[in-house]
Amino acid sequence: MLEIWCSGTPHEIGLAHGRQAKDKVAGSVAFYKQLFQETCALGWDEALREAERYVAPLEALAPRHLAEIRGIAEGAALPFLDVLALNVRSEINFGLFTDEAAGRGRDVPSDGCTSLGWLVPPGDGGGGGGGASSSSFLSQNWDWRAEQAPHLVVCHIAQPGTAIPDLVIVTEAGIVGKIGLNAAGVGVGLNAIRCRGVDRAKLPVHLALRAVLEAPSRAEAVRRIRAAGVAVGAHLLVGDATGATGLECTSWWVRELAMDARGRVAHSNHLTLAHPDVEEPPWLADSPARLARIRALTAAIARPDAGALFDVYKDLDGYPASINRKQEGVSKSQTLFTIIMNLTAKTAQVTFGRPTEYSTRVFLSF
Repeated sequence: MLEIWCSGTPHEIGLAHGRQAKDKVAGSVAFYKQLFQETCALGWDEALREAERYVAPLEALAPRHLAEIRGIAEGAALPFLDVLALNVRSEINFGLFTDEAAGRGRDVPSDGCTSLGWLVPPGDGGGGGGGASSSSFLSQNWDWRAEQAPHLVVCHIAQPGTAIPDLVIVTEAGIVGKIGLNAAGVGVGLNAIRCRGVDRAKLPVHLALRAVLEAPSRAEAVRRIRAAGVAVGAHLLVGDATGATGLECTSWWVRELAMDARGRVAHSNHLTLAHPDVEEPPWLADSPARLARIRALTAAIARPDAGALFDVYKDLDGYPASINRKQEGVSKSQTLFTIIMNLTAKTAQVTFGRPTEYSTRVFLSF
């Protein structure tokens, strides 16, 4: 698995990303060119025109990240809009889904995923302090098309001279934000949600994930996302050593999911809070089953630790559309990586491939 190290100004960070992962960034562009054409009947020129609509809003909302995207494009020797399209790929998909007049997008694809945050109280195991202190875990399977697996990277980012914590992201090459953790012990996970509505004046999903990873605490990350809003439907699982908060996002609002009595927040790919103001047509029929399954599996764990959580993500109930997903039959995606973060210890383990047949394991720490 390619690990890249990027440091400096936003442009320097992007330049390093683009140069070190040049072939993989080009691979991401090629993947989305084909995906948009096959699933949305969307040509790449159309995708670029849609991406261009985000330039002006991002100049106001996220100028540093826009500069980083420009740097990636320069480093990878690609047009700027090609790389911007990667970073708003969820919004391009869901923009079409919302566009009834276009007559397209009713079966818009997006990542699946099953995620879990769990604050383990003192004396309940957790593997991070001998039971003398609490341990906060954040974990998930990230499910997407198997064809994109070769273009994943682990990206380490440092911004010296700023108050922004060092961070590490497991991401698709060319995309500035996804799943990971920072040196302050803040972590974030993602579940796609398909509902109608796009607001280009709010943060695209992947830039919202990056905003979380630049925050010094869970509370501040939640505040920033609530203040900026998110352009389309998604669930962001935000955690630190104090526990986890689920953020169910639509283009209209951001609402919080609190930990349950055992310190858990679990999610899959549908809105779980009441939403009479948001239209959410049926999408992944397996999403409620996976959510119920991860709750049941974790309810049976008396002393959670990283090993026990990893076993949860191997689960095949409902195969191939299971927590441990396989791209065959009714399932159009599969698990490409599994991440288990211990935010108290500021460590993580990432396995690439389905958790029952992974090819590579990477350990991360601050």
